[in-house]
Amino acid sequence: MKWPPEIILITGAAGWLGSRLLEAVAQGLPETVSLLPPTANPRVRCLVLPGQDPVALRTEADRVTFYEGDLRNPTDCARFCDGARGGVLLHTAGVIHPRRVADFYAINQHGTTHLLDAAINAGVARAVIMSSNSPCGCNPHPDHLFDEWSPYRPYLNYGRSKMLMEQAALQRADRLETVILRAPWFYGPNQPPRQTLFFRMIRDGKAPIVGGGRNLRSMAYMDNLCQGLLRAAAVERAAGQTYWIADRRPYSMNEIVDTVERLLENEFGQPCAHRRLRLPGLVSKMAFLADTLLQAAGWYHQKIHVLSEMNKTIACSIARAERELGYAPTVALEEGMRRSLRWCAERGITF
Repeated sequence: MKWPPEIILITGAAGWLGSRLLEAVAQGLPETVSLLPPTANPRVRCLVLPGQDPVALRTEADRVTFYEGDLRNPTDCARFCDGARGGVLLHTAGVIHPRRVADFYAINQHGTTHLLDAAINAGVARAVIMSSNSPCGCNPHPDHLFDEWSPYRPYLNYGRSKMLMEQAALQRADRLETVILRAPWFYGPNQPPRQTLFFRMIRDGKAPIVGGGRNLRSMAYMDNLCQGLLRAAAVERAAGQTYWIADRRPYSMNEIVDTVERLLENEFGQPCAHRRLRLPGLVSKMAFLADTLLQAAGWYHQKIHVLSEMNKTIACSIARAERELGYAPTVALEEGMRRSLRWCAERGITF
């Protein structure tokens, strides 16, 4: 596969990750040596849902073309990929918190297969596909780290839809170079309202700490993720492989909440309640039961689902990505949360 390609295709370009990835492709990443040579001038093609406003995406407009389309429509996928022979597809689109369970499969699984089949028919050279920690579920014990050989143990329907997506990509690897990236909890600028709500809960002393808060969570700062995506697109040996992409080390839930609280108060002038909503581990077990029953009935409730994970360890090793891709995360929790809060403040988003 040739790098840099003449054309780069990005799905989910109006989303949290996709919008930052588009900026990274067009302008580079602040702390990372550019993975696109100075002489490179690839055309960039972005897929956005009908009704999404691409004007809000700050890019070099002469290089970027926006296509309206839905992954659930094979015709839209074919139109998006048409004429992209030899290009690279960066697939970040997906659904995490829908209302209906069926949407997990319609978008994450079947939408991805429509896209990959369109890419194969158009002669796209490589597809880098953003997956999740959820196909592997939760760590079997607190000091365990997932790696690329960890077995599938999908966490409910989101995890299963992502597992099926990964399997569909691997099944097409003889016709299209595929690279699967697994990312845990995102954080960073361009964040959706649910992340701002998390900050507000910390400020108000309502952040839930379930079971003591010592459980570890891997997190992925947005620019670290974008670096991983671009390295997976550029490195020849990545074809056919799977990599975990996250910050260098996992953080305890206590550390995550304490860090945000300290930044809110000391650097952003937000008086904090200095309390936690401390709950026994049984609460997450009850939430998991409720989540399971709701999803069995075809429905999904975001807050119940998130509560069901709050006492779990979900942590990974990035050693293989460091070794094979040259991946080097440049931002860790405190600086990443500082930038997240600054992004909110600059846009008048109140906590």
